[in-house]
Amino acid sequence: MRRPLPPSRDSADKPIIWTVSISRLFDLFRDIMVEFDDRAIIEPIHLGFEEAVAHIRERLAVERCDAVIAAGSNAAYLKSRLSLPVIIAKASGFDVMQALARARKITPDIGLITYQETMPELADFQATFGLKIVQRTYITEEDARAQINELKASGVKAIVGAGLITDLADEAGLAGVFVYSASSIRQAFNDALELARFTHLESARGRSHPIADTLRVKHGIADLRGESAAMHAVRQSVFLFAKSTATVLIQGETGTGKELAAQAIHSESPRARQAFVAINCGAVAESLLESELFGYEEGAFTGSRRGGHAGLFEAAHRGTLFLDEIGEMPLALQTRLLRVLEEREVVRVGGTRPIPVDVRIIGASHCDLDARVRAGQFRPDLFYRLSVLRLNLPPLRDRAEDWVPLAEWYLKNALASLGVRPHANLHAEVLACAPLFGSYAWEGNVREMRNLMERLALFLAAEPLQALSPTFVLAIAPELKQAIERDTIPSTTQQPENAARESYAQVLARFNGNRQAAASHLGISRTTLWRKLQHE
Repeated sequence: MRRPLPPSRDSADKPIIWTVSISRLFDLFRDIMVEFDDRAIIEPIHLGFEEAVAHIRERLAVERCDAVIAAGSNAAYLKSRLSLPVIIAKASGFDVMQALARARKITPDIGLITYQETMPELADFQATFGLKIVQRTYITEEDARAQINELKASGVKAIVGAGLITDLADEAGLAGVFVYSASSIRQAFNDALELARFTHLESARGRSHPIADTLRVKHGIADLRGESAAMHAVRQSVFLFAKSTATVLIQGETGTGKELAAQAIHSESPRARQAFVAINCGAVAESLLESELFGYEEGAFTGSRRGGHAGLFEAAHRGTLFLDEIGEMPLALQTRLLRVLEEREVVRVGGTRPIPVDVRIIGASHCDLDARVRAGQFRPDLFYRLSVLRLNLPPLRDRAEDWVPLAEWYLKNALASLGVRPHANLHAEVLACAPLFGSYAWEGNVREMRNLMERLALFLAAEPLQALSPTFVLAIAPELKQAIERDTIPSTTQQPENAARESYAQVLARFNGNRQAAASHLGISRTTLWRKLQHE
């Protein structure tokens, strides 16, 4: 992959845009970008997902980029992991109709696979033109491959979708019809240029902190959900810590809600009306992290902004600065951070003038900081200065009382976001799946639970009559099945026959006499359920 040449004097102020793609979209990006040569410096990056994130983060340590353009699941992945703006190229309705028309020339049996959301407005289009279109959605590449295999088994011969979908369709021996048009990609470039101009304007006003998220908090103590004793203790600690001005160290595994707890502490504190500034210390290069935290003076280094740049400590003045993954902070910066905590003043990079700051620090780490101190990887004096108040968030696997309430909460919210009303038996169905939750390690904790419920909601929305049975959950979430098989824990369909017979009438009653729902829950046919009921 080529690396860009240093910008010439007359192009130094042009927006810098990187396009990111791994499929046939790469060629379309490359064809369109030449039309914008006079307005921006554009570079195509032929990577995706984790590789693209690592590549971009490395380059951002020494280069400037105003916006990234990507599409589909790749764009969603980048947007959730990068601090710079990600413009998502979207296919228009006209693009979809043109692609379907091309697919119709190949076969009348067409599949349309889109990222996360279906296109219900296509129903009229299907009826008008007599097309047989089966719509599916996906989140991950594994989801997409499974959908394509199911469509192929049902007789579909052509798949319409984005680059990942068409590549997988080709791999499965189907015709892949690419959905994006040149006009949609041009619109994405125009959107990126508009955003870059706005970013430059805000930067000139001294408001830009591209690495950090500066916000009024979105979460409070009520968002720390769970009725287990452990979560009651967490909420009590948050409430007490909010009354103090002391530093807080939050420790917990990935996905336990460390930033949510930090926001709750801030929102319950007297600083709630002031800024809450968050930065992930492990996601930023050391050289960039120093200037972002402490700011820099004009001329401090090559490319530094005229007039200098206020750091995050200054941006969080009178508010809260949340230092996520503080265990990843380099030792040299730990020394500077300790001085700021002790002196309550910051000196910008390249400067000598101390600037007073009134900031409450909340640090968080998924690793064992005590062990890092013993290993010489974290300064003990900084550790003790940060851990005046300590909050340990429990892993989800130790919160058995919360599995069902959390799953039901996230599933209802995911269904609501899809415009689907949960049916009356949802609580009973989630309760029946509790043994599956108990057999799984939940290494991603509450975040993983939320993601799983969003995945299940997509499939339930696609099949409104489908009951949330253990069999259905295992089909959609094979990771749960693998955990059961690995730990040799029997599934709910492997109960002793006598125990199963005793539950048939109870299961039917739980589903308000709906035999189809009860049969689906038990993993048997309606006829078998009827026969079992006759012999009870």
